[in-house]
Amino acid sequence: MNEEKTKINRVLISGGGTGGHIFPALSIANAVRRRFPEAEILFVGALGRMEMERVPAAGYRIEGLPVAGFDRKRLWRNFGVLIKLWKSLRKARRIVRDFRPDIAVGVGGYASGPVLKQAQKQGVPTLLQEQNSYAGVTNKLLSKKAKAICVAYDGMDRFFPASSITKTGNPVRTDLENCTLTQAEAKRQLGFDPEKPLVLAVGGSLGARTVNEAIAASLPMLRDKGVSLMWQTGRYGAPEFQKLADGYDNVRATTFISDMDVAYRAADLVVSRAGAGTISELQNLGKACVLVPSPNVAEDHQRHNAEALSTRGAAVMILDAEAVATLPATLESLITDPAKRAALSSEISKMALRNADEKIVDIIINTIEDRK
Repeated sequence: MNEEKTKINRVLISGGGTGGHIFPALSIANAVRRRFPEAEILFVGALGRMEMERVPAAGYRIEGLPVAGFDRKRLWRNFGVLIKLWKSLRKARRIVRDFRPDIAVGVGGYASGPVLKQAQKQGVPTLLQEQNSYAGVTNKLLSKKAKAICVAYDGMDRFFPASSITKTGNPVRTDLENCTLTQAEAKRQLGFDPEKPLVLAVGGSLGARTVNEAIAASLPMLRDKGVSLMWQTGRYGAPEFQKLADGYDNVRATTFISDMDVAYRAADLVVSRAGAGTISELQNLGKACVLVPSPNVAEDHQRHNAEALSTRGAAVMILDAEAVATLPATLESLITDPAKRAALSSEISKMALRNADEKIVDIIINTIEDRK
């Protein structure tokens, strides 16, 4: 591979809907820009979703499609969804035709399907970045014509052509690994006693009702054991849980944690949903964790993600329906057993796949070379 001969001129990146799709997309874009500062990068997202704000804030141009997800429970609502899909395919066709990308990259999310489908129709090579251990329907359909598929787990040839797969890992936010604080310094910066264990609870930017209720049920135990808690409640139900937290001196509750690098560094134990991006961050940072997979996601992929760790002794998994009843005792057993936490930390670190963004850029370069 000779980067001097292979120049990337235009890259189309599509997907979004959640931070789990947006952060990898931005990491790939940033890696392309580091290697090829003159490259044009265009994002395509879904109108009304968080990428329409996050991507411009990161300095990139984005176009929005009126696409929406299928309602699998109320099928009669899908007539409008089909109309939006038809409009999105038309707009995606125009975007691909006018932008003329060297390659189209799909990271998952509503917009990814129409854009990569149209790119494949117009002969543009496509690369899929599948974050989860259980592939979604859209990526399975797109994989038949994809030139490259980047994955984070073994055994993905169950879903994709083996010849197209490269195990790169998931791109993560680089600032998380660049934090130079010691754990004690990070605890002090967050306002906690550096001598006491700290649990970090995160349910996503919107919030996870079950995780919040399970943390609420754990508050008396954490206080009695002298454990500090950094609690990201998310937006939904924030006033209710904030009021609960105000009754405890050892708890700091906030709707959103902006300095996640400091929060991760400070934490002795993390409680989280099992999104692929979060898991990759926990792997790279070697954090002992309790995973509560969301049951409200396509193909139940968070449970598959969590099982990929828990079966290796790299995380503790609690099912959503059992979380409120069992999380307090689980946290108590882990907080009082440093050796168990150390074992979890060691095993999850072994699963880390670092520099995924750079590896994906290498594959982008090779794919463009192959086309030429």
